[in-house]
Amino acid sequence: MPQISPFIVYPDPRLRASAVARPVDAGLLATGKALLEAAEGHRAYGLAAVHIGQVEPLVVVSVGSPDKRDYRLFYNPHIIDCGGESTIGVEGSVSLPGIEVDIARPLWARIGYDDADGVSRDTTLEGFPARIALHEIEQMNGVFFLSHLSRLKRDAALRRFQKLARAPN
Repeated sequence: MPQISPFIVYPDPRLRASAVARPVDAGLLATGKALLEAAEGHRAYGLAAVHIGQVEPLVVVSVGSPDKRDYRLFYNPHIIDCGGESTIGVEGSVSLPGIEVDIARPLWARIGYDDADGVSRDTTLEGFPARIALHEIEQMNGVFFLSHLSRLKRDAALRRFQKLARAPN
């Protein structure tokens, strides 16, 4: 029996919704647990809570090398600073399965967040983990990764997605 994906799919309007920062409470911790389980179960590099249908200020990011998963939950994450030479990398989304596109992102990012106890912290990520964090924090704020593309490239990616969705499995 095929496994049913727990993820919402583009163009679900929740993908355009911006989560509002709030205190870390039992509800946010429960969403964090579900988000972490979804990431682990699907070996995702990162997820925003909206991917599992919850418009909450929460992302999970694999902070290790791409061949391993070393997940961290970031409650109320925000980008403090980012920089370094911009690099092109392939990005996709569990909410747009089968589509990957090249996107330019800074080499490093300093992320502010709350931990599970509600304590404010920050961390600096470099390379692939920085890319994941920037991608997921943008998604948490209602910015879908395709917005980085020209209209022509975005339309082409969406046509590919529609074609994949119609293809027999």
